[in-house]
Amino acid sequence: MQHTLVTADEFDHLIAQPEHAERHFELIHGEMVEVVSNGYSSEIGALLVAVLFNWVQINPLGRVTGADGGYMVNGERYIPDAAYITKASQPARSYAAYNPLPPDVAVEVLSPGNTPAQIRTKVFNYVQAGTVVWLVDPDQQQVEVYAPGQSAQILGMDDTLEGGDLLPGFKLAINTIFA
Repeated sequence: MQHTLVTADEFDHLIAQPEHAERHFELIHGEMVEVVSNGYSSEIGALLVAVLFNWVQINPLGRVTGADGGYMVNGERYIPDAAYITKASQPARSYAAYNPLPPDVAVEVLSPGNTPAQIRTKVFNYVQAGTVVWLVDPDQQQVEVYAPGQSAQILGMDDTLEGGDLLPGFKLAINTIFA
C-alpha cells in the first residue's frame, strides 16, 4: 500500500485521473491511502449494506451507500464500507465522487490494510462531524459504536446493534454479522 502526503485539492485532482478510475482512495490525515479489503471484510460490509438497504426500503428516511460511496469528513475523504445519510441531512441525492456532507452513520469493517492510527483518525473525524460510527472487528467478532457526546460501546456476540434516533426501530443481532 502506497502512502503519499497531499492536500485535499491535490487528492481530488489525482483521483480524477484515468489511471485511478478503477481504484478507491481515501485521504486520511493528509495521506492518500488506497482502500484494500479482503474477502471476509468485504462480505461483512456487503451484508451490512443489504441490511441497511432493507431497513430503508421499509423506512424511507434516508439513503444507503456501499464500499464505493465516498464522503467528505472534516476536509478528508473517506469511503466507509457502508453508510447511511438521512433525508433530513441531505434531501437530494449527491452525484459527487465524494459526498460533500458526512454520513449520519458510517460502517467501517476492519481489514488487514487498516492501521490503528488511520482508524483512530477516521473515528475521531467522523464523530467530530456528527457521524455515528459502527467499527466492525471481524477478528474479535465485535462492533464498537462511537456516537457524538457518548462513551464508546463495545457489542459482542450476544448483543444487539440498535439504530437509535437515526434508524428508529433498527435492530441487528451481532452474531448474525459473523455467522
